[in-house]
Amino acid sequence: MHCSVVPNDEGKEKFKKSENAAFYRRQIQGPNLEYRLLLDSLVLTEKGARFELLEDGTKTRLLLSLTPCKSDTVRIVIDEIRPIKTRYRVPDVLTGEPPSEQLRVESKTKDSVTLSWSSGRHQVRMWHFPFRLEVLCDQEVIVTFNSKDKLWFESLQNKPSKLEDDKNSLWRETFRNFEDIKANGPSSLGADFCLHGFQHVYGLPQHANRLRLRDTSDGEPYRLYNLDVFAADLYCRLGLYGSVPLIVAHKPDRTVGVFWLNSSDTFINIRYSPSDPRDGETPPVKRRRLRPQTDVHWLSESGVIDCTILLGPAPRQLFRQYAELTGYQAMPPLFSLGYHQCRWNYNDEADVKAVDAGFDRHEIPYDVIWLDIEHTDGKRYFTWDPALFPKPAALQQHLEKKKRKMVVISDPHIKVDPDWPLYREARDGGHFVKDREGQIFRGTCWPGESSYLDFSCPETRAWYSRCYSFDKYKGSTASLFVWNDMNEPSVFNGPEQTMPKDAVHHGGWEHRELHNLYGFYQHMATADGLMSRSGGSERPFVLTRSFFAGSQRLGAIWTGDNVATWEYLKISLPMVLTLSLTGIAFCGADVGGFVKDPDPELLVRWYQAGALQPFFRGHSANDTKRREPWLFGEEVTAAIRTAIQQRYCLLPFWYTLFHFAHTAGLPPVRPLWVEFPRDESTFTEDNQYMIGGALLACPVTEQGAQTVKVLLPGSDEIWYDISSAKTYKGGKSLSLPVNLDTVPVFQRGGSVVCRSTGSGTCTADYQKLSLDVTVALNSQASADGELYLDDGHSFQYRDKKAFSLRRFSMASGRLLCRSASEEGRFDCDTVVQSVSIMGVKSKPTTVNVHVPGAKSVSASFEFLEACSKLKLNNLNVRATMDWDIQIN
Repeated sequence: MHCSVVPNDEGKEKFKKSENAAFYRRQIQGPNLEYRLLLDSLVLTEKGARFELLEDGTKTRLLLSLTPCKSDTVRIVIDEIRPIKTRYRVPDVLTGEPPSEQLRVESKTKDSVTLSWSSGRHQVRMWHFPFRLEVLCDQEVIVTFNSKDKLWFESLQNKPSKLEDDKNSLWRETFRNFEDIKANGPSSLGADFCLHGFQHVYGLPQHANRLRLRDTSDGEPYRLYNLDVFAADLYCRLGLYGSVPLIVAHKPDRTVGVFWLNSSDTFINIRYSPSDPRDGETPPVKRRRLRPQTDVHWLSESGVIDCTILLGPAPRQLFRQYAELTGYQAMPPLFSLGYHQCRWNYNDEADVKAVDAGFDRHEIPYDVIWLDIEHTDGKRYFTWDPALFPKPAALQQHLEKKKRKMVVISDPHIKVDPDWPLYREARDGGHFVKDREGQIFRGTCWPGESSYLDFSCPETRAWYSRCYSFDKYKGSTASLFVWNDMNEPSVFNGPEQTMPKDAVHHGGWEHRELHNLYGFYQHMATADGLMSRSGGSERPFVLTRSFFAGSQRLGAIWTGDNVATWEYLKISLPMVLTLSLTGIAFCGADVGGFVKDPDPELLVRWYQAGALQPFFRGHSANDTKRREPWLFGEEVTAAIRTAIQQRYCLLPFWYTLFHFAHTAGLPPVRPLWVEFPRDESTFTEDNQYMIGGALLACPVTEQGAQTVKVLLPGSDEIWYDISSAKTYKGGKSLSLPVNLDTVPVFQRGGSVVCRSTGSGTCTADYQKLSLDVTVALNSQASADGELYLDDGHSFQYRDKKAFSLRRFSMASGRLLCRSASEEGRFDCDTVVQSVSIMGVKSKPTTVNVHVPGAKSVSASFEFLEACSKLKLNNLNVRATMDWDIQIN
C-alpha cells in the first residue's frame, strides 16, 4: 500500500547495502576456507547419505546430509555436528518430506565416491579434497556445489561475559543509530554453485529488474530481505517486499533450479562466464570454445545450509518439482480473477456506493471494491469508523445483491491501546513479539505506537484466525475478503524501517532467523481465518504484500508501491514473469501506478497490460487525483471498458490456466522460453510473454507508440492476430502498427481458447454466458485445448470431485469435445454457442454437428476468405457433454 516518509537522518541511506552487512563483509573478505570430505565417515541411510566435513584451519566439523528424491531433486543439508544450541531450520514452507530414494555406491577411489540412485541416470560424485559435490545426469556434470571453495559456516558460540565496547565486534553491529546485539554471535553461512553450460539465470523475486538476472561482479549483489521500500529505484538489487530464494537456469536442452531454504538476510552474487560480451573483448569465435557456466554464491546471516537442486530437465518438470516442495498455487475463487477497484481510501459508504454505481452506469464490469486503512476506527483493524462506515454489513449486502465483494485491509501492527479489547487480548495471551530485554516490542506504524503480532507462533496464528469469525469481527459478512499489507513487517522507526533483528519470537528465536517468513505467516493465519469462517467450505481470497516461498498456496500478491510512469509500467512485466517462474502465479501490479498521476494514455496502456496479468487491480494513493475509469473523457472510458470487458470474456481461459497452476504447477503467464525452450532469441525477452501455451501478449509500454516490434517465435509455428485473424509465420519479428485501442495478442496455431460471449456486470454474470471456442490450426491443420469448469467458489471440486475438465481437439476436419479427466463430475448449463476456426484453407460444403444419441444436424456457418476464418453459429451444445463437428 504505502510507506512512511521518514527522512534519512544525516543524509544516510535508509536501507543497507552489502558493505553495511558485517556477515557479508566477513565472507567476501575471507579467508577462503578449504573443507575436506571425510570419505570414511559415509553412512548410507534409508533417506540418502551422511558425511562429515572438516576444515583444517578452524577445526570446524560439519555434518552433510544428502537426500535424492523421486521427483528428480537432490537436497543438501549442512549443519554443525554438535552445535551448542539448535540452529534455526525453516519450518512450514515445505509441504512435507518428499519421497526419498535409496543411494548406492557406484564407484570409489581414494579421492572420491560416486553415489547413484534409481535407474542410475542421476549420480552424485563427492570429492575428498578440496571438497566438491557434483550432480550428474547421464554422466554429464550439471551442477557443482562448492566449486569455488565458498563454503562458509560460522559455529554458534557462548556469549562472552562482557561484550567488547568495539561497535564492530562480532557480537554487536550498528547501522545508522540502531544497535543490533546478536544473541549467538556470528552465525552466517554461505555456499557456491556452478551451473555448467548455463548463461541465462532467472528468479530471486522481488526486485524491480529485468527477467534475466544480471552479473553482479560490477556492483551490488541481489538481496533477499523483505522491506517496505516505497517507490523503489528501478533496476536495483536491493530487496523489496517479498523473497523467493529460487534460481532457475535455462539452456536449450535443460532447465535446472537451486532452492536455498533460508529466511534470514541473504545476498546472492551471480557471475556469468565467459562474461557477457562487451565491445573490444574476445572475438565471438574464440569465446564459443569456452563452455559457458554461471556461478551463484549464496550468503545468509543465520540458520543452516538447506538447499535443493531441481533437475528438470524441462521447464514443466521443474515447475512441478518446485510445487511438490513448497506447494501448488491455491485455486482462486472465480470472482478474484475479475477486476478489482481500490483506492487509499474511499471516503465513506456513500462514496463506495457511488463508485459501484459508476461502473454500472458506464457498463464496465468489476467484481471487488477495496477499503484501505481509513475505513477503521483509528487504525484499529477488525473495526469500522463509526461516522464514515456506520453500517458495514448493509454496505456489503448492497454489493452482494449485485454479486460483488468487498476487501478490507488488515495489517500486522496492533495499536497500543489498553482500552481496546483486541489489544488487551493479544497482550494478555502473549501474542506479541518481544524485544531483546523480554518486554513487548513497540514500534510505530499507521496507528502510532504499535505492537506486532508474533505470527511465527501457531497459537497466535490460531487466535488471529478466530478474529475473522463473524461473531468477533463485527460488521463482516461472507462477502468480505482481506488484504494483508505492511507485513514485511514495516516499522517506521525501526532499522531499515522494519523490526530489529534482535527482537525475540516464539521459541526464543531471534527475528533475524525468520524475518523473511513474517508476512508468509500472517498470510497463512488470514487464509486460515477465512476458511474457518466458512467451516472449510469456501475458498478464501487474501492478497499479501510480503511473501516467501510457499506463499502461492495461500493466495495472491502484488508488486507493491509503484509509480505512475512508463518505466514502472514496463518493469511490471518482468516482475510478474519472475514471480510466475518462482511459483507465485497469482500476481499483478497496481494498474495506473500507486503514486503520482498517470496521463490518460499511460492509464489506458496500463489497463490493457493489467488485464493480461493474473491479478488485475486498479489502485491509487490518497494524494493522487481520483481516477475511476470514467473520469478522463469518453475515448479513455471506452478504451478502458474494452480492456476490462476483454479480460472478462477470457475468464474461462484464465480459470482453466489456474486449474493447471493448482494441479500441475504451471504458471498462467510464462516467459516465451518456457514454451520455446530451444529458441535462444526468446531467452532474454521480457516485453512480451505467453498466457498459457496458447496466447502471446505484447502490451504496449512505450509512450506515443505507433508501431510495436513483436517476436513471433518458432520457425514451424503459425500465429494468428486475434483482432484481425491475420496469419503470420513464426521465427521472425514483426513490426505492428498500433493506436490507442491496439493490444497486440496472438493465438498460437495448434491451440484452442474458450471465451465467454456477451457481456455482464461481474464474474457471476459471465459464468452464465455461452462460450465461443476459438480453434487456431497449425501447419498440420490440427489443434487442441482444455476448458475447466466448477462452481467457482467452494472446495467441492476437491472434496467431491465436482468439476469438469473438457478437451477440444481438432484433426482432419473434425472437432471433438471430450472429457479430459476420469474423476471429475460436474454438470452445468454452460453451452458452446459458436466455434471460430482460424487457418481454414477453403470454404466447406457442409458442417454437421453430432451429439451421441441424437441425429446429426447441419450447422449454419460463414467463411471469411480474406482471413481464412470459418465461423460456426447457433450450435447450442453443452460444454460438459461429448459431441463432435465434422467439416466437409
